[in-house]
Amino acid sequence: MPVVSAWEKHKLAGELPPEIDLILRQRVKAKVDLPNVPAGTDGTVLLSDGFAWRRYRVLFDNGVEVGFLDGRHLEAGKKPLLERLRPGSR
Repeated sequence: MPVVSAWEKHKLAGELPPEIDLILRQRVKAKVDLPNVPAGTDGTVLLSDGFAWRRYRVLFDNGVEVGFLDGRHLEAGKKPLLERLRPGSR
């Protein structure tokens, strides 16, 4: 049986941002300069939200909290210790 998409992409829709799969309390690093957060600053995921477009709120180590971040802005770091110890986790 052929795979059928659930909906057709609108002709004016742009490309989706790069997908990144993060969990709460996971460490991340800013890939680009953000407001009051230079590229390369480490932080911790506070909130993970969204269905079609996953976005995150991050508290950076310099005390700045920024929301609506995705794969264009963040690169994944270490997961929380208990998550790394869970059987079957990557």
